[in-house]
Amino acid sequence: MPLPEKNNRVIITSALPYANGDLHIGHLLEHVQTDIWVRLLRSNNITCHYVCASDAHGTPIMLRAKELATEPEKMVEEFRSSHMKDLGSFNISHDNFYTTHSEENKYFSELIYNKAKESGFIESKQIEQLFDESAGLFLSDRYVKGTCPKCSAEDQYGDNCEICGAKYEAAELINPVSIISGQKPVVKTSEHVFFKLSKLETKVANWMKATPLQEAVKNKLEEWFQQGLKDWDISRDSPYFGFEIPDMPGKYFYVWLDAPIGYIASLENHLRAKSDESAEEIWSETANTEIYHFIGKDIMNFHALFWPALLETSKFKKPSNVFVHGFLGLNGAKMSKSKGNFLSMRDYLDILDADYIRYYLASKLSPSIDDIDLNYDDFQKKVNSDLVGKFVNIASRSAGFLKKNDNQIGNSIDREFYENFISSKNEIINLFADLEYSKAIKEIMKLADSANAYVDEKKPWILARDEKNRDEVIKIASTTINLFRVINTYLKIVIPDTCSKGESFLNKKSGSIDDIDTPLTNHKLDSFSPILNRLEDEKLEALIQRGSNG
Repeated sequence: MPLPEKNNRVIITSALPYANGDLHIGHLLEHVQTDIWVRLLRSNNITCHYVCASDAHGTPIMLRAKELATEPEKMVEEFRSSHMKDLGSFNISHDNFYTTHSEENKYFSELIYNKAKESGFIESKQIEQLFDESAGLFLSDRYVKGTCPKCSAEDQYGDNCEICGAKYEAAELINPVSIISGQKPVVKTSEHVFFKLSKLETKVANWMKATPLQEAVKNKLEEWFQQGLKDWDISRDSPYFGFEIPDMPGKYFYVWLDAPIGYIASLENHLRAKSDESAEEIWSETANTEIYHFIGKDIMNFHALFWPALLETSKFKKPSNVFVHGFLGLNGAKMSKSKGNFLSMRDYLDILDADYIRYYLASKLSPSIDDIDLNYDDFQKKVNSDLVGKFVNIASRSAGFLKKNDNQIGNSIDREFYENFISSKNEIINLFADLEYSKAIKEIMKLADSANAYVDEKKPWILARDEKNRDEVIKIASTTINLFRVINTYLKIVIPDTCSKGESFLNKKSGSIDDIDTPLTNHKLDSFSPILNRLEDEKLEALIQRGSNG
């Protein structure tokens, strides 16, 4: 996949973390994947806006705030602040991390809803819904369990059966029970608002065909078309924490209506703080804008079916692509707090360097939507072997030879070897652009092996025994430090903290990836100091212990 056009505006988003709990390393997978791509674009002089926000609405927010004896607004802001801090500590380079509970989001949600209504894509109708009389609220699908009406499997949620895969309405469940109170709910009739997704089936199908979605994503989405797209219930009854629907007291926008609109709202908030531009102009269907969403496979239907349809009716630009990834497991098992296999971002940061896991996740990521596993032993081996044993070793084993030259790179290097070394630059850029991070990392580590093999072959430590070889030793060391600089430039989008230290040693920041086309000669280095330490057993054990405590 080619990089976005440099003359186009580029908007990139990560899915909105839900603001009712701490972030875990599963959230980090997506933000690292997005952040590497954003940094890749910026390193190729492509300007982009990377926005995100806290997903702040819905019944779970309301119930969690009640549990904490606080107001939803206060709780949401506290979690937003915590999420920003954690993601910032992993060097996730958002331009703006906002909230869906904002005036901007209220404005755009009402705007998009009203445009869809004016175009004839909104209708109201009476529906039967399960109601918890004890809790005093209508139950969403996730708050009711019962027996599957298709295969009779017990303990299934109110929207689909995990045993037979059947989809159904919560009211169809046999022997339903409210998860909130444990009581049997009653059936009540209520007026709900529907978005006529069924009228847009051809438009959505055409968008899917014209968009380079991952093949596995297209195959999964095709399942929704087999029985025809159904109209989408976009309202919820009071009590509910969210935006009230215009002219419909007691009715609120369903969280999945205003959540993706939060991308536009976050962009608006970002732009207004810096310029007079508006998100409405940049996101309009006629703008020269490319829009890319990074999401998990569990929410692809919202981003690749409902969202494009909603944008179509309101004359906003549809996504240029939706990049979907799998889940992150922990040491061979699904992450679960209750089962003692869970690691929060904060727990990780209390023990280890952020770049360790950024690198590890990059080494596992691909365009596949298959799940990824964080295996502790593999994690330690990859960090120590690749980053310390190969990458950092290139600089540490050569810096000493230039120290005797007043830390000065010489005026000549092995040009033929260097030119061959950087000949894979476009291949590596293209692999990252295609989300083939794992393959890109392998290519970079092949270069690290090549750089170390170059030193082994030249044996500067033997040549240095004779003063007459001084110029040759300086040339070898100067070449090797330039090889280190190339790899440091490639890895800067993956492990920014470590590579920033590498740049400090080189006494030269890389403005763009093309800087490596010109090697450093007659250049003063800073004194070398360790750039990254090994991941020691005791620290890994501390991490494992923290993860096993949930």
